[in-house]
Amino acid sequence: MANLRQDELERIAHRLGRGPSAVELAAFDAAWSEHCSYKSSRHFLRRLPTETLRTVLGPGEDAGILHLGTHDGVRYGVVVAHESHNHPSQVVPFEGAATGIGGIVRDVLCMGAEVIGVADALRFGRCEDLQSHQSHVARGVVDGIGAYGNAIGVPNLAGDVYFDGGFDENVLVNVVALGLVKEEQIVHSYAPKGAGGWAIVLVGKATDPSGFGGASFSSLTLDARDAELDKGAVQVPDPFLKNVLMRASYRAFAALRERGIEAAFKDLGAGGIVGCSGEMTGHGGYGAHIDLDRVNVAVENMPPEVIAVGETQERLMWVVPPPFVDDLLRIYNDEFSLPEIAYNARAVAIGVVTEEQRYVLHSKGRVVMDVESEFLTGSIRDELPYTEVIYHEPPQELPAVDVGGLFTRVLAHRDVCSREPLYRRYDAVVRGRTVLPRGAADAGVLAPIAGSPLGLALAVAGNPRYGRIDPGYAAQRAVLDAVRRVVAVGAQPIGLTDCLNFGSPRKPEQYGQFVAAVDGLALAANELGLPFVSGNVSLYNESAAGEAVPASAIVACVGTIGDVSVTVTPGFKAPGSALLWVGSRELAIGGSVLAELLGLEGTLPVIEYDAERAAIAIVGDAHARDVLRSCRAIGDGGMLTAVAHLAFGALLAGREIGAEIDFGNPLCEAGGFLCEVSGDGGVDVTGALQIGRTIDAPELVVNGTRFGVSHLYDIWSRPLEQLYP
Repeated sequence: MANLRQDELERIAHRLGRGPSAVELAAFDAAWSEHCSYKSSRHFLRRLPTETLRTVLGPGEDAGILHLGTHDGVRYGVVVAHESHNHPSQVVPFEGAATGIGGIVRDVLCMGAEVIGVADALRFGRCEDLQSHQSHVARGVVDGIGAYGNAIGVPNLAGDVYFDGGFDENVLVNVVALGLVKEEQIVHSYAPKGAGGWAIVLVGKATDPSGFGGASFSSLTLDARDAELDKGAVQVPDPFLKNVLMRASYRAFAALRERGIEAAFKDLGAGGIVGCSGEMTGHGGYGAHIDLDRVNVAVENMPPEVIAVGETQERLMWVVPPPFVDDLLRIYNDEFSLPEIAYNARAVAIGVVTEEQRYVLHSKGRVVMDVESEFLTGSIRDELPYTEVIYHEPPQELPAVDVGGLFTRVLAHRDVCSREPLYRRYDAVVRGRTVLPRGAADAGVLAPIAGSPLGLALAVAGNPRYGRIDPGYAAQRAVLDAVRRVVAVGAQPIGLTDCLNFGSPRKPEQYGQFVAAVDGLALAANELGLPFVSGNVSLYNESAAGEAVPASAIVACVGTIGDVSVTVTPGFKAPGSALLWVGSRELAIGGSVLAELLGLEGTLPVIEYDAERAAIAIVGDAHARDVLRSCRAIGDGGMLTAVAHLAFGALLAGREIGAEIDFGNPLCEAGGFLCEVSGDGGVDVTGALQIGRTIDAPELVVNGTRFGVSHLYDIWSRPLEQLYP
């Protein structure tokens, strides 16, 4: 089953001086897969900025960390991780998506953090036929995310959803998780200095054959004919066991801190025991001896290669000094009763960290793997040719827009209509710290620290309509749109994370899309002074026929609010307010919903970073001076859709407030903000355009055409009700 290339097999045999054993073959297959080694992407990812004064921990471990703020003299960090579960979700939607949430939660947990929120960016195929496979996948993914996230008691804070034919055969399931940690209590995922002789402790579910070959599977092109065979590479989630594992791990953190003991902790993700222990020890400059016979298993007589690299869910690994081993086992096995929660679940010491930098596995009294640690875990690199992406602007066509006929079609468009039928499957308020739940505004907001006014905002973005036209532009817009959404709720952006979903790197045109997107991310992040502190790459998202997904750089932005009580809340607040369009007002329709409805191409709106920075500053100034009553970022559906969202927010809050606006093409999506500000002239409107005012009636009057807000709300809120009844 190994998917190693011939040259890689020859390289392994040459280095070992012999042919690899079955265990070694499986281990290198996982460790050198695209999913684990990033062999064709890592060298480009170094172009992304990672360091600012807010960076506490950049990329390199299971999650990055940004400085959130200080409360009672204690510095707090927000832990951020981003991951994809595309291939598993296409094959087994419910379990694949659920394991995506489970994996990203472990990535945050193992940094010593309390998990405080998750988010997801979903890209589904066309679901007009409710009996189609695409609809089955779209429902299964949402149900899997909801079932897992709700069971572990972590609020689903943010996300977005697109439906596009480019994802008919390759769904994208990107998930984000946030954690809270005191910066002096961060736990790292590699063996620390002086760890020679320390114990390696496996914690969690009994190892079983599920997920065997998962890392390699995630680095392959999907073929519907192999779907049944691929199901065995998808892990089986157990959220209730995860819930107990999280609480037990919090107890272990406390015990370590009470005794001032340093340790390492890491998620068992791709590559299973070998992948995790190899990285923990190898990245610390050590080797390891592990006895596979000591691993708690669910099935007897499994081959050693399955025990070694199988990706069974709900497992983590500790490296701790010998005096703490008994305490650690007691916490998981006795205090939190893991063996009584799931069959043969437990914590067990399976090996030891060695000063000699060799990775050695024992099974049934034999050495079944013996390789240099650096050779197993060191980065390998593929230099591949790529085609430069060049965007050719078509002739600009600016139609005379019939607002009366088009606005309702825009609101009912699959990329604009309400996601509430989907979101209601998620618990957004569990734990009682949610200030703005998912779907209420452009970003979700938490008050993560009990007794502190500090707020935390999270938003995601990544528009496939732009990705299909120009991957580099789409990546820039993903950064800008995520940042705008955080700014729109009154937060200051502090950092970014990304998930890059593309086709095969072995096809120059698809690899070129990836390279262009990385450069786009780097440009936007540098211009806005924001770091990428974590991320993920998912390649080979293409059908057996060779058609790749639209280039999809998906970006999440984290922001902070000094006083969460001044969060900008949804909906118009008062009649008589001025409505300002702040930011780019370029009348270009390329990539917009309007262009799709009219069957036009059109040029892409130009991005001018001086103007973008100015717009962010204007909104921030209005918020600081307490004249910003409500705000939405302008995106899918254009400025008029942003106005409608504010009217819907007022309607849901029982305020009968509408708006009267006058603007040439209110359906352009160039970007910027739609702001409701008090009409007393207290805001510096330099760089802003007043396009109208709020009115004391539940109506939108647009260029003289009148719409009832309730009627528009009905049109907007119903399209997904049949797919998600």
